[in-house]
Formats: sequence, structure tokens, C-alpha cells
Amino acid sequence: MDTPEYEEIEPIKFNTNIVMVETHTLIPYAQNAKLHSEEQVFRIGESIKKFGFTNPVLIDENNEIIAGHGRVLAMKILGQTQVPCLVLSGLDAEKKRAYIIADNRLAEIGGGWDETMLKQELDALKDIGVDLSTLGFSEVDIQKLYTKEEPVAPEEFDTYDEKIDTEYCCPKCGYGWSGKPR
Repeated sequence: MDTPEYEEIEPIKFNTNIVMVETHTLIPYAQNAKLHSEEQVFRIGESIKKFGFTNPVLIDENNEIIAGHGRVLAMKILGQTQVPCLVLSGLDAEKKRAYIIADNRLAEIGGGWDETMLKQELDALKDIGVDLSTLGFSEVDIQKLYTKEEPVAPEEFDTYDEKIDTEYCCPKCGYGWSGKPR
């Protein structure tokens, strides 16, 4: 895939003023479409306990949360009354609304994991005594990573007199192939 051309924009201004804000004064965005399960909030809290609060909550001038709803929930559960925030001023309603969705969605798409490298890193961390459950992976996730079997092609495929090539993927083993539909 070619790298997209970006249209010219004004120089980006960085706000580096982190402020401590009382958690009870923060206002969750009412139309926040991102859900946070109890398990996720618990894991965020565990990460905060282990690594500290490394990612400030983004808020607007009225203390409405733009990004960091899960971190705020975790801090409240941890009994913390203040949270580090970065105030994003000057966002109009449209940009704020769009950014809230983009911030959550862009973290989910693309990239993926280099599983070989991930296993090496997890092994090294486990060898020095790091509790892998604090990294956001469940025991089931880790077990699946280490027991993943390479897909094996079936011996034969039925052929039919069709003229449309179709992409297939076995839902059980993940083996992919092209061929004519049955």
C-alpha cells in the first residue's frame, strides 16, 4: 500500500500543560460510544498500579472527558481523587465529537502483533519475574498464542465447473485458499 499524501496543514501546536483535576469534577462525554467492561477497567487499574499514570486524560475547557474514560474509572476504583489531565482548548463540537471516535478506533485497527517477537518479549519478561497478567493479556490469550497451530491444507478440494474464483478461509484452522465456489 502506498503512503497517502497529506494535505498541507498549519503547524501542530502542542499543549504540554498537564494539570491535576479532581475526578469528581470530570464529566464523561454523554455520547461516548466506547464501552469499558469491568475486566478492562480492572486491567487498566492494575497497569496504573504497576507502571504509574503514564497517559494523561484529555479534557476540554469544561472538564468534559475527550479521551481517557477508562483511566478515570480505574482511578476512581483505586480510590484516587485526582487525575493528570491535558486540556485541549479550542476544539469545536464537530472536531471534538470526531476525535473521540477516532482516538478509540485508531488504537484498534491495523498493526496487529508480530507473534514471534511478542513471544520472545513475553518469554524474556516472564524469565525476569514480570507477571504477564499485568500486560493486558488474559491467561487464555497467552495460551492461544503459545499453542497456535499452523493451518494445514486439506488433501483434496472438490472442483466444479464454475467460472468465479473465490477466496476461502477455514473458520476452524484458518487455512486460506482460492478456488471455485461449490
